[in-house]
Amino acid sequence: METPERIKEIVRHLPKKPGVYRFYDKDRKILYVGKAKYLKNRVSSYFNKIKYENHKTKLLVRKIDHIEYIVVDTEYEALLLENSLIKKHQPHYNVALRDDKTYPWICIKKEPFPRVFSTRNVIKDGSEYYGPYASVKMMHTILGIIGKLYKLRTCTYNLSQSNIAKKKYRLCLEYHIGNCLGGCENKQSEHDYDKSIAEIRHILKGNLGDLTKDLKQTMSGYAENLEFEKAHELKDRIGLLENYQAKSTVVNYKIHDVDVYSIVSDSYGGYVNFMKINSGAVVQLHTLEIKKKLEETDEELLAMGIAEIRQKFKSTSQEIYLSQPIDIPIENAHISVPKIGDKKKLIDMSLRNAKYYMMDRYKAMEKVDPEAHSKRVMAQIQKDIRLTELPIHIECFDNSNIQGEFPVAACVVFKNAKPSKKDYRHFNIKTVVGPDDYASMEEVVERRYSRLLREGESLPQLIVIDGGKGQLHSAVNSLDRLGLMGKIAVIGIAKRLEEIYFPGDPIPLYLDKRSESLKVIQSLRNEAHRFGITHHRNQRGKSIVKSELHEIKGIGPKTAQELLSNIGSVKRVKEATKDELAIVIGEAKAQIVWQHFQA
Repeated sequence: METPERIKEIVRHLPKKPGVYRFYDKDRKILYVGKAKYLKNRVSSYFNKIKYENHKTKLLVRKIDHIEYIVVDTEYEALLLENSLIKKHQPHYNVALRDDKTYPWICIKKEPFPRVFSTRNVIKDGSEYYGPYASVKMMHTILGIIGKLYKLRTCTYNLSQSNIAKKKYRLCLEYHIGNCLGGCENKQSEHDYDKSIAEIRHILKGNLGDLTKDLKQTMSGYAENLEFEKAHELKDRIGLLENYQAKSTVVNYKIHDVDVYSIVSDSYGGYVNFMKINSGAVVQLHTLEIKKKLEETDEELLAMGIAEIRQKFKSTSQEIYLSQPIDIPIENAHISVPKIGDKKKLIDMSLRNAKYYMMDRYKAMEKVDPEAHSKRVMAQIQKDIRLTELPIHIECFDNSNIQGEFPVAACVVFKNAKPSKKDYRHFNIKTVVGPDDYASMEEVVERRYSRLLREGESLPQLIVIDGGKGQLHSAVNSLDRLGLMGKIAVIGIAKRLEEIYFPGDPIPLYLDKRSESLKVIQSLRNEAHRFGITHHRNQRGKSIVKSELHEIKGIGPKTAQELLSNIGSVKRVKEATKDELAIVIGEAKAQIVWQHFQA
């Protein structure tokens, strides 16, 4: 594809500076917004490629008619500007930030005797706002502990000193039941009330250690002055705070004012989890979903998520822990990737939360849009198993026999990541004598695909063999003889550790135990085993009927089946009386059967 000379000229004159670039189409509509450490290098890379890994990138480049750019001082500034422009213009080829909720805050109202309450509306009137809280439960827990510790007003009266002096308000029920100390009638001073608000600020910031230390010093002062009632009240308050701190602390309390970020991803997007840690406790928790559009890496998605979350939560933490490194330095912050200890525990916790969120999204997607869910699962299998095409049609083989008797095999079929039971097939082993799983696998695979080729049926994109390297090698031999190696992907799954084997590769692949790719492969294997065992039992049952009852002259298969269905087993048929047999098959045949077993 030839790049227009006008575009080449723009690219040639781009500076080697950090900045943000915008691609426009011929109608001057923004197609894509991107950031770069070096604008010239990054933008040039779009037009220097002979082959694009992602088809959407190829389409994007074809549509570019104009390029604009903005130079900034640092790569982090470029990241913030890119984030802002994406949210403003929502270009078709940019990632989609799935985060349109209005989260609640805890407000300390700017007023005499300030109220403390939750709100979703942030008003710039000088009030203090703490949050936002992605977890409403967490917010209510904090408000609950504040309610137990402090007696705050809930009324909306204007408690100015002049109004109190004029006695405009009367004590309400909240005062009489002990939830308020009556500031409206000057029964509590504003100075006293403000001391409680100062302590609440510490709680909302997560500074419980400092607050507890200050309260203990005050309590000691009351005790020395023989003000035992006040000292006891503070002791109760300290006990509540320490109990709350013990329940909320997840790691060392010395880990304070730290942001933790981690990412998990699939073929469609990334899930960036954020935890705010104060005094070893999680005070904020949030997961941001970012939909991929082009070839974004986990590193790019994580950097984008950090920029978005730090803006949204107004975080100024100078210490940041990440699940993986990023190249972009965050201004006024030190970044590390912990490997051991309490810091690593926080990363592991963040990753677990990100994975749980991703699984919840999968379940919701499966209910709302099953077709989209199936496509996403197949895309994930394609990525994990390194397939060249989407595995719309998958087949799995399993052998069944007991000590070499009645050897059978099963082939189950999944289409669009779901069982297609009408396409299931079972096989009686014809050419193998004795318990030889490898030879049996070789036979059934060759029979299955030679028939599909002969009849002109569609072939699967992926074959799964239940077994390790031996069974996989046998299947490969058959596919090779049929000329199908390279046309169909084939893998083996071993039972012991669920390891995945590839042809010619002695080192197995271990998929995440919670991954949907492994779950689909396990479902295929389990379904093939169930289907094969059912057929094996049927064959064994028929053989038992044939060997025991078909030896009786004058008794056909139908009569033998009636006896087994009604009496239960050959052993019970042998033990039955003539009259019991006659009830099932009539007196004449009952006489024949009874005499046969009495001889």
